Amino acid sequence: MKTSIATVSLSGELPEKLDAIAKAGFEGVEIFENDFLAFDGSARDVGRMVRDHGLEITLFQPFRDFEGMPEPQRSRTFDRAERKFDVMQELGTDLVLVCSNVSPVALGGLDRAAVDFHELGERAAKRGLRVGYEALAWGRHINDHRDAWEIVRRADHANIGLILDSFHTLARKIDVGSIRSIPKEKIFIVQLADAPLIHMDLLYWSRHYRNMPGEGDLPVLDFMRSVAATGYDGYLSLEIFNDQFRGGSSKSIAVDGHRSLIYLGDQVIRSEPDVAMTVPPMPDAVEVNGVEFVEFAANDDEARELASVIRVLGFRKTGKHKTKSVVRYSQGRINLVINTDRQGFAHSSHAVHGMSAYALGLNVADACAAFERALALGAEPFEQPAGPSDIRIPAVRGVGGDILYFIDDKPEFVNIWEQEFEPVEDVPSTLDAGLLRFDHVAQTMNFDEMLTWLLFYTSILRANKTPMVDIIDPSGIVRSQVVENGAGSLRITMNGAENRRTLAGHFLAEKFGSSMQHLAFETDDIFKTADALKANGFIPLEISRNYYDDIEARFGLEPDLSDRLKEANILYDCDESGEYFQLYSPNYGEGFFFEIVERRGYRGYGGPNAIFRIAAQKRYIRPQGMPKQR
Repeated sequence: MKTSIATVSLSGELPEKLDAIAKAGFEGVEIFENDFLAFDGSARDVGRMVRDHGLEITLFQPFRDFEGMPEPQRSRTFDRAERKFDVMQELGTDLVLVCSNVSPVALGGLDRAAVDFHELGERAAKRGLRVGYEALAWGRHINDHRDAWEIVRRADHANIGLILDSFHTLARKIDVGSIRSIPKEKIFIVQLADAPLIHMDLLYWSRHYRNMPGEGDLPVLDFMRSVAATGYDGYLSLEIFNDQFRGGSSKSIAVDGHRSLIYLGDQVIRSEPDVAMTVPPMPDAVEVNGVEFVEFAANDDEARELASVIRVLGFRKTGKHKTKSVVRYSQGRINLVINTDRQGFAHSSHAVHGMSAYALGLNVADACAAFERALALGAEPFEQPAGPSDIRIPAVRGVGGDILYFIDDKPEFVNIWEQEFEPVEDVPSTLDAGLLRFDHVAQTMNFDEMLTWLLFYTSILRANKTPMVDIIDPSGIVRSQVVENGAGSLRITMNGAENRRTLAGHFLAEKFGSSMQHLAFETDDIFKTADALKANGFIPLEISRNYYDDIEARFGLEPDLSDRLKEANILYDCDESGEYFQLYSPNYGEGFFFEIVERRGYRGYGGPNAIFRIAAQKRYIRPQGMPKQR
């Protein structure tokens, strides 16, 4: 599989774009005309620069408003085409994209368009060039790839072919099965883009909301399966118009793009095993059995404070690392690790972010397979010097620089806690609170990083994404999306902040980057847990009394239940699947907190309660300029 990306997909000047494209692993690049026109150099300079990066120019684009023009406009279009051909030859590329005409003076008619393309093919052939025709979803007369293919077929010229673009086909809900009958040699290049499902003008949707395959809601896989069924083995190229990407990191967006194409190719060959497409070999996406541990980086004072907090939650110290200043606390199947070692990545992370939950350990079906797949999809491996008793756990760097570990139940990992940690005889000073397992892990990030995180998780792990929802903070909106599996053993909520006045934005600003902001633990009896926590001295997040009057009326709750919820500061929600109970701690540090939940068939995350929870939590944020509380 050969990968390419259009320069319009990235931010920055042309040299910066080409550098990012090459480093991300692409083999080709489409030169968007505006990038060339804005560059202070000749077409030959651009071509040389592209080749110096080890890239091939796969396409020069776009050439607009060509076919079906009346005179004198028709003659001028051919003059313009000859100038495009001059530039192409100086660039060193042989393919130009002609998009379907949108001019109000354009004349319809398949045969008229075919005649124009045949003549253009004759002119292109004299220079050893090719012309690809693309149906814009908003084309004046041609807005369907089936009509564009009919024009190409009638033009009947070896130098005239079809350019397929997933957005234009899928945005108009055109049957992708029609692609399977197109001869592969007449498909000159395939452009790919995804998009969220938004009902709006097609042109505006296309120009502002496209994203990488797998990041949106369009059936790009179905489109690509039909393309692959033709035997097409040319370039797969990304053409992404996205306001967010135009203001983002060219390096990060290029890496996302390359990952999206490799992931898409892997999906295609698993669903269409007889196709000629080749992708880097990698294991299939692995099943996640659950969260094995979360590790905190802290200094000695912070570690003591955190330990006192989690002891109140019913955790007990169960182990001390044999060679490092690392301790383990456990309850049910939950493991929390506090790392105060002065060496290694945890110490470096603490120097930048302060106390934070910097590492996530996932129990997966096959740790080595998960690691190999992550590397094949462009993840950065993580390794640090290991002690004599340490097990080398496969790990990669996450999007925000944190660590993602993979552990399975094979013999080399099953005794990790016994091999690396000395057991601690801890006389419990608090009651077990009945916490069973991690329910979900919540990560906070800048909104413009969310698609990157989403693609990272869904491409590596066997997991699905939920629709994005708005979380109402009294100071703004936080966008939230969940990566989860059907079994409920993996739930990662991603919360994207757009300003620092929100609770999530404050956390990001204080932590100097994305991180886990809260951990949710599951219990099978929220009221029994609340009683145990109260006996331990736990002080819950205090919820407005007005909230309970509202939910009693809104859900038709029995007064006794409403009173119990109010007394324990437990929030309530329900959906068609069941009921949900939530109990929160106050904030610790700069916005980190714990949540305890009970699910009775409920599938969501209590989104309607977020505004009430956030309003209560904001009372615990220190006023700006005040010293941190110790």
